[in-house]
Amino acid sequence: MRCLVLHPDIRDRADTRDPGDALAEAVSLAEALDLDIIDARIVPLPRARAGTLFGSGKLAELRDFIDSEAIGLVIVNGPLTPVQQRNLERDWKCKVLDRTGLILEIFGDRAHTREGELQVELAHLSYQKSRLVRSWTHLERQRGGYGFLGGPGETQIEADRRALSERIDRLKRQLEKVTRTRGLHRAARARVPYPVVALVGYTNAGKSTLFNRLTGSSVMAKDMLFATLDPTMRAVELPEGGRIILSDTVGFISDLPTQLVAAFRATLEEVRAADLILHVRDISHHERELQAANVRNILTELGVDPDDEKRLREVWNKIDLLAPEEAAAAANAAARNPRVSVISARTGQGVDALLRAVADDLREAAREETLHLRYDQGRERAWLFEHNLVLDERRLDDGLELDVRWTGRERERYENAVGGDAS
Repeated sequence: MRCLVLHPDIRDRADTRDPGDALAEAVSLAEALDLDIIDARIVPLPRARAGTLFGSGKLAELRDFIDSEAIGLVIVNGPLTPVQQRNLERDWKCKVLDRTGLILEIFGDRAHTREGELQVELAHLSYQKSRLVRSWTHLERQRGGYGFLGGPGETQIEADRRALSERIDRLKRQLEKVTRTRGLHRAARARVPYPVVALVGYTNAGKSTLFNRLTGSSVMAKDMLFATLDPTMRAVELPEGGRIILSDTVGFISDLPTQLVAAFRATLEEVRAADLILHVRDISHHERELQAANVRNILTELGVDPDDEKRLREVWNKIDLLAPEEAAAAANAAARNPRVSVISARTGQGVDALLRAVADDLREAAREETLHLRYDQGRERAWLFEHNLVLDERRLDDGLELDVRWTGRERERYENAVGGDAS
């Protein structure tokens, strides 16, 4: 489809992003859908018009261009109200998508698992429900009902909204089952002494490339936004022994639609439950600080403290794309911060050091405790011996007394496995 991408640069809005960078990201989003981008432009606006966003002169100028180039889709890189979207489509006689709609389209194109499809559909329907004031004439008709039953009948827009609400409720019930299933999977993993490490980061920061390098997998890793949507988990051997479960997650982005954050909460629970979170950053990107701030904001939305240094490590990726002096400066800055690792997921530079740092992060000081078990608590005793945690065992009249040496994480996994407090 022939497409025009517009970035409204509105003066009376506080926007810290450079308009050129914002437009470039919007073009990358459009390219992720394989659209035929005829033109992309920044549109300076003194203020946003309530009905059309653009003023009458700019509206006419764009209409002429759209007509002359046979544009079928206009992407507006920003939020549009339902009224603005309807009026623009009427004036330009083509399809109009705002930033949220575009991201939803990409997610719909990327979802391959049943869970991903459910989540995207829920987000899409929530978005549609808020926009039932479109220009299509059937929304203005009435149907059903008879005069003597009181009232002129149900309008088509009310029927559409009710149908959407019913479908949304069904999807939420289905996703609740997904959440419960994921909870069971996490509980099962808790019985295995493998910590979970989650990769998070701005979209296209290189998470999937790093995931593939560490696991030997072939998760799709392309230079495009939202190449990964459905989460993937694999086991990874650590250099000095031991194993972790590595989880690759959907990329974050500025102004991520709230419908998507809500719909993907079940998937992103993996991040909340992770023992360690690796925030992968594209250190070569000139908007890296703004991208990092966006990731931190979304982590906060998910209930994860982005300042928790025990659970978060920054991974500065794409060091190979920096000039030598910039790479040296980044390496020096990282050397002064024990919570930062510098790597190139593409070339493998620094990846072994990252794995050693992950192992150190997950290694806790072990402490000794004495546990009292009844003679009928054979499952608890077997778990402790299976995981080589018992130093000594004594038989008493009322049960067993075991001296164990373990970390806080191992203690928590024991409690999750046996369904009770260690005492």
